[in-house]
Amino acid sequence: MKDNIHPKYVVTKVTCGCGNAFTTRSTLPELKVDICNACHPFYTGKLKYVDTAGRIEKFQKKFAGSGYASLALGKKAPAQPAAAEATP
Repeated sequence: MKDNIHPKYVVTKVTCGCGNAFTTRSTLPELKVDICNACHPFYTGKLKYVDTAGRIEKFQKKFAGSGYASLALGKKAPAQPAAAEATP
């Protein structure tokens, strides 16, 4: 291997948004992550929505009042065929 071309491999402190912290090795001295094995729904078995920029709240607010309004409208009336033109 060539000298001085590879990054240094150091002990890394990983900090999650939930507060969990652990150490591993990486080329960076510190990592901050949003989800770890202590708070990820796959590992915990609990349902947790990971919301990015308030998209879930925006969707719920947008459709909160409508409910099942589309069911109340009923079906569309079938299209009327064009009337045949009278021939003289």
